[in-house]
Amino acid sequence: MVDLSQYLPILLFLGVALVLSSAFVFLPMLVARLTGAHKPTAEKLSEYECGFPAFEDPRSQFDVRFYLVAILFIIFDLEAAFLYPWAVSVFQLGWVAWGSMMLFIAELALGLVYAWKKGALEWE
Repeated sequence: MVDLSQYLPILLFLGVALVLSSAFVFLPMLVARLTGAHKPTAEKLSEYECGFPAFEDPRSQFDVRFYLVAILFIIFDLEAAFLYPWAVSVFQLGWVAWGSMMLFIAELALGLVYAWKKGALEWE
């Protein structure tokens, strides 16, 4: 016979995680409704991420520079994600790790210079 009591801590952990995550999602909405902070206006409901309405004709033209800037942001965000653990352990890794990170940063700098020269960072 299998002793299922060993799984009780896991079930308790999952239950607490479910309760807390539900509270973090639904309590702010409930508080906003009760305190009167939930007053949607046309300005609050407008597009704020991409700059154009999401549900229009899919063949309409839009400015692609937003996406270029977004891709550059993701690239440099990933650079920071790689740079932090490297900086913490650089003294244990040695010169090969230092050289490979300098090569990585040089490649990213070269990409940034290329994007800059192509005008991807120019905004009108």
